[in-house]
Amino acid sequence: MLLVDEEDAGQRLDNFLMRRLKGVPKTHVYRIIRSGEVRINKGRASADRRVAAGDQVRVPPVRTSQAADTKAQAVQAGSGFAPAREFPVLFEDEFLLAIDKPAGTAVHGGSGVSFGVIEQLRMARPQARTLELVHRLDRETSGILLVAKKRSALKNLQEQFRDRATGKTYLALVAGE
Repeated sequence: MLLVDEEDAGQRLDNFLMRRLKGVPKTHVYRIIRSGEVRINKGRASADRRVAAGDQVRVPPVRTSQAADTKAQAVQAGSGFAPAREFPVLFEDEFLLAIDKPAGTAVHGGSGVSFGVIEQLRMARPQARTLELVHRLDRETSGILLVAKKRSALKNLQEQFRDRATGKTYLALVAGE
């Protein structure tokens, strides 16, 4: 039984389960939702249902994937996956982490990149329940990268960026003729 707290409230059920059931294949999460094995407050629920604070989510026993087991073993052995790495911290409180991202480092894995800043931070801070990118910076761009430490901070900051209540400033250094 999983209890939804204020921090997780408002998420879609599928996203909530993927965050809580790390290592369970996405296809399996969708299968148990579609089959009705996942219940919210004793009732069936669809993947797009939003969970609310206080909801009780019943999940059947699940097994992690072979790949997740292999990854966990590699992480314990300290090989093969994103190495733990801290970045220079410019600001940190209980809600937010502002780091100095160097040029040449991707913010997240994908498109031929095995891992990025966020994966390395998660490995360096395994006790952190939430570490999510508020925005992105291109791989070759250095600068301040905001990482939310609580889902409420993530939602609030993304809304500020979307509404242009918070601005971004870029400074370019060029050389040549």
